[in-house]
Amino acid sequence: MTDMTVFPANAADFGGSSGNVSSTTVTPAVRAIGVHKAYGSLHVLKGVDMTIMPGSVTVILGPSGSGKSTFLRLINQLETLTGGSIEVEGELIGYRRTGRVDAQGRAILQTLDDKAIAAQRAKLGMVFQRFNLFPHMTALENVMEAPVHVKHMSRADARALAITELERVGLGERIDHYPSELSGGQQQRVAIARALAMKPEIMLFDEPTSALDPELVGEVLNVMRSLAREGMTMVVVTHEIGFAREVADQVVFMDGGVVVEAGGPEIISQPSEPRFKDFLQHVL
Repeated sequence: MTDMTVFPANAADFGGSSGNVSSTTVTPAVRAIGVHKAYGSLHVLKGVDMTIMPGSVTVILGPSGSGKSTFLRLINQLETLTGGSIEVEGELIGYRRTGRVDAQGRAILQTLDDKAIAAQRAKLGMVFQRFNLFPHMTALENVMEAPVHVKHMSRADARALAITELERVGLGERIDHYPSELSGGQQQRVAIARALAMKPEIMLFDEPTSALDPELVGEVLNVMRSLAREGMTMVVVTHEIGFAREVADQVVFMDGGVVVEAGGPEIISQPSEPRFKDFLQHVL
């Protein structure tokens, strides 16, 4: 861990509050403060603050290009922060605080190595738009793969776990089917079971129904509703407004790389920001 990264030094860098982040005695599942992400001159995220509490469901809404998926990828360290900080269960991700500042008063953070990042990522499960299943493996084998090769679980234990998770998503009778023999909704449920098999503490969903035919969306949302009832901490990027209204504890509307409005699900019916009102008029 020799690379040094300098972030703007403010309360956020050392666990203080900033923006719309509220203090609480319960450690947030995810805490993002002043998050920036740029690709060269393209500034995708421009200072995002967000707090996600354990056992809650946060649904992030917004038009394409608003930075929603980039934000999820930063939580899971599939992208690297340009500025700001993200904590998962109180632990700064991707970096270690050194307690030092440079001559300009900016906090110096030390980049973690790949092993440390992998350990942090183990707390998170992620489900993408595309299912990304191995086509030559059955549903059972797809779910077994990571527990065997990442967690070094015995094949017998991994098989029992995979069966349990496939039954959990309603696919107990499809364990020996290959992806080509499953509908899109069933494939996405296998992908959810695969993520759950790693026993994550937080599930991230990046538009999990956007690649599905309309008649298959419901079966995936039903699985997600079930996870919410079980108390799984979930962060969901979606355009499914009905799901957000029914299941979300927190609704966040993003546009242009910033959080425009956030609150309980009632803000869908009573948005206060004109940009959010306009968005809802086009999607409802």
